[in-house]
Amino acid sequence: MADRAVPAVNLPEVLDEVTECFLAYDQALLAGDVPALNRWFFDGPEATRFGLGQELYGSAEIAGWRRSAPALVRAPLRRYDVVTLASDVAVVTAEFDDTGAVGRQSQTWVRSDAGWRVLSGHVSLRAGA
Repeated sequence: MADRAVPAVNLPEVLDEVTECFLAYDQALLAGDVPALNRWFFDGPEATRFGLGQELYGSAEIAGWRRSAPALVRAPLRRYDVVTLASDVAVVTAEFDDTGAVGRQSQTWVRSDAGWRVLSGHVSLRAGA
């Protein structure tokens, strides 16, 4: 079996870029800034967002849901981790406290012509803190 190339994990400049974008995304989320949240998602049919009770496919469906979604009430993140793969892909995982549960989210970020964008996002709750 031939050796496979291993991507360069956590290149410092890429890690800094994605961390800055993720924190700006989270700030927009806590502020309820729907236009900013829509801009942070990849603009195309490839974008996905799985949340608490929804499976959204494509940026148009995600933006439509955001327009009617209830305002978010959430504690600040209690942990987040960013792992970059080469120079154009990153994965972010995070935890936050929710009433009686631990909230979790994961996002796949990609570098696009528009800059770093969330290609896929997932939010879930685990009972018990």
